[in-house]
Amino acid sequence: MRIFISLLLLIPASLFAQFPQDALRYGYPVMGGTARNMAIGGAMGSLGGDITAAHINPAGIGLYKNSEIVLSPGFQLGTFSYDYLDGSTQSKKNNMLYGTSGFVTGSPNARYRKASSSAFSISVNQIANYNNRIRYQGSNNFSSWSEQYLEELVRDNVTNFDRLEFGYPLGSSLAFWTFLIDTIANGNNIGGYQSLVPVGGPGSQAINQVNQIDSRGAAHEVSLAFANNYNERFYLGGSINFPIYSFRQDQTYREEDLSGNNNNDFSFFEYRGFSQTNGFGMNAKFGIIARPVDRLRLGLAFHTPTVAGMTDTYNASITANTERYTVLPQPQTKTSAELEGSDIVYEYNLTTPYRFIGSVSYVINEDRDVKKQKGFLTADIEYVNHRGTRYNEINNEDAGYYDALNEVIKERFRGAINLKVGGELKFDKIMARAGFASFGNPYSESTGLKANRTMVSGGLGYRHYGMFVDLTYVHSFIGDSHIPYFLNDKPN
Repeated sequence: MRIFISLLLLIPASLFAQFPQDALRYGYPVMGGTARNMAIGGAMGSLGGDITAAHINPAGIGLYKNSEIVLSPGFQLGTFSYDYLDGSTQSKKNNMLYGTSGFVTGSPNARYRKASSSAFSISVNQIANYNNRIRYQGSNNFSSWSEQYLEELVRDNVTNFDRLEFGYPLGSSLAFWTFLIDTIANGNNIGGYQSLVPVGGPGSQAINQVNQIDSRGAAHEVSLAFANNYNERFYLGGSINFPIYSFRQDQTYREEDLSGNNNNDFSFFEYRGFSQTNGFGMNAKFGIIARPVDRLRLGLAFHTPTVAGMTDTYNASITANTERYTVLPQPQTKTSAELEGSDIVYEYNLTTPYRFIGSVSYVINEDRDVKKQKGFLTADIEYVNHRGTRYNEINNEDAGYYDALNEVIKERFRGAINLKVGGELKFDKIMARAGFASFGNPYSESTGLKANRTMVSGGLGYRHYGMFVDLTYVHSFIGDSHIPYFLNDKPN
């Protein structure tokens, strides 16, 4: 993973902690599913005959005429490289994961039914894995994390000491209590604010910045799908799905003085933040697969937005050493729990983007007896409207914040095209598979940010007497951008 730093818009966040970049956590698709599905690049929009179809194009389970129980364990090895200013770092993170697992059954219908067969499935799929470590560092003589607190106080025109001390328990108040920032006196009034970090002005000195973020959790989707098969020519299906979100993040951000001067009122500060999100949602997926001629399958699917209720829990602390700036012992530490009395909890509704999927498959030597088929080629093209992510308040008092957040999301993101292709060759009981997937950049051009995901995969399958075992290897190349802090008056 490679990190690029660029200028982004700042939104009011004095009492809130949801940010525009969080939208990708729940709306950026990944290639998941069974080992068979992943081996062919995740292209399951028109192929069918795999339980993963319930989560992509539910019409695909209409090809089932019997019953299957599927288990899909997996393991992820991650190596990440980061470039930030003049620093380059690496980290590793390994995780257990799983693909689509569940039960599917299909059977012929009675003669008086128009459909020749129908199928039903219940399955669970891991649609996102949040286990990750981000760590980068570099020397900076241009800007400081602490400047976002100055902008926050100036923007809100804070002239009341009570609000300054207690009104920003996740940010500016922590910095004020630890003397990381302080007021500029104007008689008995507040004349302005200053940061004690010696960057950004005349005589700026370099500071070392280190940012480490450890995250864990996953998004799981439980699916109930049903499909009908109409004379082996049309397959119609739909599913009701229940995403379950669980995410936890621990962040440590630190700035250190590199000057060696023990009398410049700054030695270091360290911000520690904890956040946890839990949510439950619902969406629907609809699809059709058509076989206009033997060997050719065409698929079309639509995924409605997911509507989810989310709960965030936050706490934060700042420890700062301002040397001889104050007569109080150094360093000083303050936590949001000390200011607020407990963890800070927000509840809100989240709507994720919709998706369209178009697909085509060519089956080699197609026959109703699948044992005689020799393989297939398949491709999916998918459109995801990333700018359609929306946050909605539960408490009407928060409407202004979420309206501003949604406007920034519309400006920062765009719709993206994802492409998936794959194929299989069948040799009696053994199948060889390969696939490729490319996910488009979700950021709008105005941000200057880029993200990309490219995946290549291959695998083998064995099927005999109703038993099957599939083994797949997927190699992912991921490039993304991370913003350590947001400033209005400087590119960061």
